[in-house]
Amino acid sequence: MQSFSERYEAEVLNFDREQAAEHICQTIRELLRSKLRKRGLVVAVSGGIDSSVSAALAVRAIGPKKCFFMQLPEMDSAEDTQSRSSQLIEHLGVESTQHNIAATLEAIGCYDARDEAIKKTFPEYTDGWKNKIVIKGGIDGQVNHFMLVVQDPSGNLQEKRLDLREYLQIVAATNYKQRIRKTIEYYHADRLNYAVVGTPNRLEYDQGFFVKNGDGSADVKPIAHLYKTQVYALAKHLGLPDSICDAIPTTDTYSLPQGQDEFYFALPYQEMDKALWAHNHGATAEELAEMLGISEDQAKFVKQDIDNKRKTTHYLHAKPYLIDPIAELDL
Repeated sequence: MQSFSERYEAEVLNFDREQAAEHICQTIRELLRSKLRKRGLVVAVSGGIDSSVSAALAVRAIGPKKCFFMQLPEMDSAEDTQSRSSQLIEHLGVESTQHNIAATLEAIGCYDARDEAIKKTFPEYTDGWKNKIVIKGGIDGQVNHFMLVVQDPSGNLQEKRLDLREYLQIVAATNYKQRIRKTIEYYHADRLNYAVVGTPNRLEYDQGFFVKNGDGSADVKPIAHLYKTQVYALAKHLGLPDSICDAIPTTDTYSLPQGQDEFYFALPYQEMDKALWAHNHGATAEELAEMLGISEDQAKFVKQDIDNKRKTTHYLHAKPYLIDPIAELDL
């Protein structure tokens, strides 16, 4: 009998990349024709692995002339994301536009609201400082809590635990970024009669790592069934530039570099892929511990964290609730 590690390698790591790509492309073409009834696809590209693979699949599915790409940087965007997204656009040969959303975010109070909350924890925080939020506790069996990390202009780092009220305000303020970007994406989609592509991988989609009515909004999500490890494998199969294939996943939301595992997931994506897959396939804590090389107690906490995130982010996936059903519009 195969171990979970052997099954994971066979089913996830050694999947048929060409078959997976062609299945996605055929489905995109069918959806555009029969369900969405749109002429093409809009993709916001950040230079990250998920948007890059989604963009490459869109081009493979319908050709570069029916795709439109957007770069939507803001004040906290990393320089390398801009260069990678430009490289991707040139590589795929697609018409694109760049729209810096910093002025819009400033006008609606995004940065001011964020900084107001940060100053409740670090009163000395001011212009020239940088920030990020990190998560702690879950894998050690503690209640997940959030730490605010700041860096002064001299490079000195400080870290303090965030109170819930300030945490919620910082997250609410930064969520403006995803929602403004999506508004611009849909402007161009409406202008061109195109559909909007969403770019979450399976790990992000399952665990609710997206903003409702922000990056969670889309007409088609071509890689939501693929584990992030598989997305990286597809990037190489599709011949994307090495700078993209080797890019480390970040949130690209805060001014300090921030890995997704720092902010949200209990483990780095390679291990979270294994944990989610094993949990989905009925692995016990003992079996998961053996697969990941961690203690059984830690494996229990990881499994619990997966279930807790599904419960707390269920509303992100839900349609608006109606008081009474409308049968004629039941989709």
